[in-house]
Amino acid sequence: MLDIQVIRKPEDFGNNLNKQEFIDFLYNQLGEFGDKKEAISASIDYAFSEEEGKGGYLLAAYENKKLVGGLVMNFTGMTQYIPKNILVYVAVHANQRGKGLGSQIIEKAKELCDGDIALHVEYHNPAKRLYERLGFTSKYAEMRFENK
Repeated sequence: MLDIQVIRKPEDFGNNLNKQEFIDFLYNQLGEFGDKKEAISASIDYAFSEEEGKGGYLLAAYENKKLVGGLVMNFTGMTQYIPKNILVYVAVHANQRGKGLGSQIIEKAKELCDGDIALHVEYHNPAKRLYERLGFTSKYAEMRFENK
């Protein structure tokens, strides 16, 4: 049975888990589809922020008291032209994939969200199919300009 803990502030970490361990878990399990640890940390700080227009939460998923999944959701502070929520990171431990844990974690996140959810996924990421099965659609391709 998957036990999913909602973490809205640093004090909510439980099961002997702390912020750095959560960052390390996401970093290691996201692999080629992840970001630097500093970026993951920044998304968590944003989720914990009490500033207007910021905030969010983390989900830590446990099976037999062992961390097997994690998610970071940030609030965008917008509603009409950009979804109110952005699913920044979601990962399941490599040894636990294919068991439906990712679906359970994302469904829990959907329950907790007030408003639409956006996420970014690379076209060749196998998780793209999971997101589509869970009702996410590709509205448009994101393009970026790197202002160096």
